[in-house]
Amino acid sequence: MRIGAVFPQTEAGTDVAAIKEYVQSIEAFGFDHILAFDHVLGANASSRPGWSGAYQHTDSFYEPITFYSYVAGISNHLELATGVIILPQRQTALFAKQSATLDLLSGGRLRLGIGTGWNQVEYEALGENFHNRGKRSEEQINLLRKLWADELVTFKGDHHTVTDAGLNPLPPRKSIPIWFGGMADPVLRRVAKIGDGWLPQGSPTDENKINFERLNQYLEANDKSMEDIGIEGRISLNMTNTEIQKNFLAWGQLGATHVSVNTMNLGLQFPQEHLESLSNFIKIAKDS
Repeated sequence: MRIGAVFPQTEAGTDVAAIKEYVQSIEAFGFDHILAFDHVLGANASSRPGWSGAYQHTDSFYEPITFYSYVAGISNHLELATGVIILPQRQTALFAKQSATLDLLSGGRLRLGIGTGWNQVEYEALGENFHNRGKRSEEQINLLRKLWADELVTFKGDHHTVTDAGLNPLPPRKSIPIWFGGMADPVLRRVAKIGDGWLPQGSPTDENKINFERLNQYLEANDKSMEDIGIEGRISLNMTNTEIQKNFLAWGQLGATHVSVNTMNLGLQFPQEHLESLSNFIKIAKDS
């Protein structure tokens, strides 16, 4: 399995030198990729009684495309993975341009994990419709792939119109991998139909095995198999070394091709204690 580190951006602060140390250290440790979460705006929970969102305005987030433009310049081989970027709250043609530029400047290292999100506050502020975000994302992906591949595009959909226009420059592969994050049935169907990969949530449990089996059925219905896609599990390093190793092996047994490890919310100081935890994980992975 390919191994990545979740950038702990809610704890990374604004010390650019510390961020640089983190990025270059995980590359030196032998990590294959870095994975960044995405939130444009944080809601003020105190003005919203009953707020149940995972994050609020006090949690810091770097915009992934901008952040990875910096990471690309201070690293050599790290794959730049989003996990996940909220695509339907972004303008499709603009995002196609931004991602194509980043992919080119990074030497083809971008991998886009995308999702539809849960935060209506962001959709409102960005002027996008929260309620049709799933169906709209499929049309977005169709248009993205055309814009990345073709010099000129004419496209008429339910939500987008492009008339004989195109990006320049195009991404070096004329494509950028698109993986879907989430566990809902429509997400699994989307992975099977149009996805290059899947980012499941949770742990490699028997319950999650059922989701793998459902996905396999949907893939077969689209004349595909699990070998046709990538799958990236996630491990939080809030466990003993034995439990970490057990989870790592279990993801592989389920069929994961990638694993990202998360050091957020463990009370660690950035960057040193995060790096110590990640260094320990690499040793565990090598012994597995």
